[in-house]
Amino acid sequence: MAHIEARDHTHLPDAKRGGAGRPRRQLWHREFGIPLHRRAERLRQVDAFEYHGGFSTPSAGEIRIGGTPVTGYGMDRGVVFQDFAQLFPWRTALGNVAFGLEMKGISKTEREAIALEQLRLVKLENFARAYPHHLSGGMQQRVAIARALAYNPAVLLMDEPFAALDALTRDEMQRLLAEVWRTTRKTVIYVTHNVAEAVYLADRVLVMTPHPGTLKTEVPIRLSRPRDPLSVEFLDYQKNAIAPVGSGART
Repeated sequence: MAHIEARDHTHLPDAKRGGAGRPRRQLWHREFGIPLHRRAERLRQVDAFEYHGGFSTPSAGEIRIGGTPVTGYGMDRGVVFQDFAQLFPWRTALGNVAFGLEMKGISKTEREAIALEQLRLVKLENFARAYPHHLSGGMQQRVAIARALAYNPAVLLMDEPFAALDALTRDEMQRLLAEVWRTTRKTVIYVTHNVAEAVYLADRVLVMTPHPGTLKTEVPIRLSRPRDPLSVEFLDYQKNAIAPVGSGART
């Protein structure tokens, strides 16, 4: 699993960059090496996500993955977004999963074999030739996960990938992701506002407060897997995760 280090992260509004002023939020002041982590907060979590992905740059501080500074986007990070439109509508599920491999110059035979194996991992091998409009929302997100894993990134970044799904499908996808993680052991940074989802999936939950968005607390999750969301221990962890930010918490 890749070690991720985030040091002295600060975000300034565009109007204040380069001049004096109070930072809008200070994100993290510690390093963390994580198999899975969740943040139960609301304020512009997209900024921290984009910093790790290399899509934007913080006003101060840096992020290192495996000891290497993040200076832009790269194939050491796979990304899964919330929006179902992240798939290419003119490509089949197999073609979508193979896209990153194609960009790396891998031969068609090899990339299709790898893509099919990733579809098998997310239990969609029978839909390899289906187009996105033939797939349900949950199935499209499975394709997106398979595509992000296909080129073997060190880190998987997931920005509320199940938020738009119905409750039953979301539960199913959480179980699937936990199975995928047990198989791949990838480092995963997962943004969520759902405390139960955080406790179910994470080994560490990082809780942040809004206005400004600062790291409030870290809650290690020491429950054995697979986890029972109805157990007393599980509910206790939910309480521990939300308690530090009190009634003003966003979940």
